[in-house]
Amino acid sequence: MIELQHLDLRTDAAAQRVVKDETVQVEFAAVDGELMSLEGPNRFAPGDALITGSTGDRWVVSRERFDAKYLPVTASADATGSASIAHGEAGAYRNRPAVVLARRMDEAFSLARSASGDVLRGVAGDWVMQYAPGDYGVVQAARFAKVYRTVD
Repeated sequence: MIELQHLDLRTDAAAQRVVKDETVQVEFAAVDGELMSLEGPNRFAPGDALITGSTGDRWVVSRERFDAKYLPVTASADATGSASIAHGEAGAYRNRPAVVLARRMDEAFSLARSASGDVLRGVAGDWVMQYAPGDYGVVQAARFAKVYRTVD
């Protein structure tokens, strides 16, 4: 297994620019805890978002990152056009479109989500995601194919 360290996909010729398009279900943590995702442990603190994706996968997003990246779904908006839930309430959210970097891996690997963060693991065919310098994720191949699209 390759242990990825000091990864920067901005300079990787094999990296692609992609955008996620997904509606997720969100609950907010009331206490500290740990959620076991398919890729590894995700520790969380009160207020962090506990997300269930459209493919059934679960993961954690810190409250600060969640607030910047997700909006309540407005498909069930009331007559005034506002969302049926307020931002920060449990329910359906959609990610704000944002270009991130992704690289398909040809062998098993591991990497930390952030400096001193939880260690995630992937198998051959899974994708390393770089959301910002020092901010990483792992997405299984089947999920990647369903919720990400390449951008020019």
